[in-house]
Amino acid sequence: MVFGVHSEQEQEQEKDAGAGKKWAGNPHRSCAGGMGFGNYHKQRTQNGIMRKTLFVAALILLTASIVQGEQKRPNILWIVGENFALDLGCYGEKLVATPNLDRLATVGVRYTKVYCTSPVCAPSRSAFMVGMYQTTTDTHHMRSHRDDDFRLPAGVRPITHRLQDVGYFTANIKTIGERVVGTGKLDLNFVNEGKLYQSDDWDKLKENQPFFAQINMPEAEYDIYDRKSAEKLRVKWVGEEWHPQVATPENVTPPPYYPDHKIAREEWARYLNSVSGTDVRIGWILEQLKNDGLADNTIVMFFGDNGRLEARGIHWPFDSGLHVPMIIRWPRNHAAPKQIQPGKVDSRVISLLDITATTLWMGGIERAAGMQSRQFLGDDADPPRSFAFAARDRIDETQVRMRSVHDSRYHYIRNFTPGAGFLTLNRYKEKCFLVKPLMRQLHQQGELTGPAADLMAPFPDEMLFDTHADPHEIRNLAGSGKAVHREALIRLRTALDTWMTETGDRGHIPEPPGVVEPFVKEMDAWFGTPKWAR
Repeated sequence: MVFGVHSEQEQEQEKDAGAGKKWAGNPHRSCAGGMGFGNYHKQRTQNGIMRKTLFVAALILLTASIVQGEQKRPNILWIVGENFALDLGCYGEKLVATPNLDRLATVGVRYTKVYCTSPVCAPSRSAFMVGMYQTTTDTHHMRSHRDDDFRLPAGVRPITHRLQDVGYFTANIKTIGERVVGTGKLDLNFVNEGKLYQSDDWDKLKENQPFFAQINMPEAEYDIYDRKSAEKLRVKWVGEEWHPQVATPENVTPPPYYPDHKIAREEWARYLNSVSGTDVRIGWILEQLKNDGLADNTIVMFFGDNGRLEARGIHWPFDSGLHVPMIIRWPRNHAAPKQIQPGKVDSRVISLLDITATTLWMGGIERAAGMQSRQFLGDDADPPRSFAFAARDRIDETQVRMRSVHDSRYHYIRNFTPGAGFLTLNRYKEKCFLVKPLMRQLHQQGELTGPAADLMAPFPDEMLFDTHADPHEIRNLAGSGKAVHREALIRLRTALDTWMTETGDRGHIPEPPGVVEPFVKEMDAWFGTPKWAR
């Protein structure tokens, strides 16, 4: 009904009222072939009742149609791996057991060139949760704005709020029954935007469709959140006591920038076994999704929040800190976009930032004006990226600024902090990543050689790597005289300068000393300070 315009039913009622007045003066006058007024009025009343019944039925059908239309939106499940690179069986790693993720890739799409916007969790998550670079929104420093009145810029909103606007039920899941499948982690550099999720209860998903659920995996991470790491001889990995022991110190080969040493091999095996442990939990999730009758209506997205948990990975904008896995499985009851085909390998350059706009598209939501995230699925997908950008800024107490840009082959890194490098003090790294103090010791003893010895020097101002020929990024081509390398250097240099300007990169603005100093005290209490740094 349009307000101000009578319905068909109301018009008929008005006609009936008029007829009653017309015939009231002569009750014996006949109509319609001799029908008396009483019979006529009775017939008209019956017709009115029938019309009312039909009108109500039409409203019910219309309402059901609207509800059905709303339910046609797919459920969306984000499974977020903690600190992972492309170390799954489906990506070619032999020393892991990842049957569930491998199967997901077989029926879904596996992406090979996805890069996060920061090599550490909080800035990376702060970007893909809103679809804006952390360097644009002033959320680029690790665990910043946790106790001030900072608000996101006008028009920038968490993805969960946008999904809730169109009827999505949102949840951040930690357990399924008695099984721990997630941490409930947010770790965002904005805390004043209101409640982000409506629930943490898996059992509420089935009765609240469509839903958007996020599960933040416990692995791979050191078991640090009791904040007693400083007291421990060795900080254990989360779940290491039960993880499948596929990798061992005897069968692993760490990257060449680490020494061939027992400690390096032990830590590498623990990381790979964390990958296998995560797959066990993902098996629980996918099994319950199926048992609850949700699998055929739920888009499943698995991806890493940032790169690998290793000393030269997380925190540093090398491939090992930025290159993340992503697998998307489309549900049977929803038509898949043309880019989704079972078993497909997608080698487009994609920024992890792009999951924001793409997830909104999955939910039938248009990207907000000014959003930097790009849509990589659908008939109206954005053109493929030529470049993926990343930034490293203050992490904990460690003030280092670096920027990065990938194209489909080359990776360019710019260091804005002279003297900074692998040996720069970070108390979390010094305590948990046993290979770092080991390498410091071996370096002092003159026992490091090759790429491991090269890593002890401060980072140069510029680095360029050919990721096809040099996947470990141990040969800096920034000074190469070859034309192909010079051309790549100039191209990526220019792309980075343009991106920093166009996106309003705030990395050049220093944090006040009063903001940084508390992190020094906090990290000392949490992880301790090595003797050489006291």
